[in-house]
Amino acid sequence: MSFPTDIFTEQSTDPDTLANLGPLRRLAGVWEGRAGVDLNPKAQGPERREFSERIELQPIDAQSNGPQLLYGLRYHTRILAAGEDATFHDQTLSIPRGQVAIAAGHATRDADQLVLTARRADSAYGICSNAFLEYAFRTDAYRIEVTFNADGSWSYVLDTTLMVRGRSEPFQHRDTNTLVRVAEPTPNPLLLLLRSRAKANAR
Repeated sequence: MSFPTDIFTEQSTDPDTLANLGPLRRLAGVWEGRAGVDLNPKAQGPERREFSERIELQPIDAQSNGPQLLYGLRYHTRILAAGEDATFHDQTLSIPRGQVAIAAGHATRDADQLVLTARRADSAYGICSNAFLEYAFRTDAYRIEVTFNADGSWSYVLDTTLMVRGRSEPFQHRDTNTLVRVAEPTPNPLLLLLRSRAKANAR
């Protein structure tokens, strides 16, 4: 990957983030899935749990950082284990229990599948965990595969490679689900502001 010599000059941005998201545009909105499956490690062996989840993916204003220009989605995920009322997993920027991952991949604008990966100790697209997770459930690799389905839903397969303390072989922790849109996305704040001003001026 190459970068320009000028690392300071800001880029011009388009106020309409949704129009610039490429393949991520299809993820924008509010989604629910009720057939999730989680395979996780327990002392007695792998445990299979079913779950439901709600994911909100809303456009943010464009972010210019010298030659780097980012159009993105902020997200919030809430997961409930089957048969339970209390939140099992609540995630925004960081994964509950003390972990963050920056995963990356490449895709064309009309791609029907996205694959993003991260690896422990990678300084660009890596995984950072708190002291307990490093000690007991070290995450060495992360991979998520998103598939856009013909009916407008999307599915994911999320694999994390864990080294569980006291065991010599890695554990493949897997989550899967299919989500359907329950609400359209809200335009990003700058676009809403510009539309509001234009409406006021038109009166």
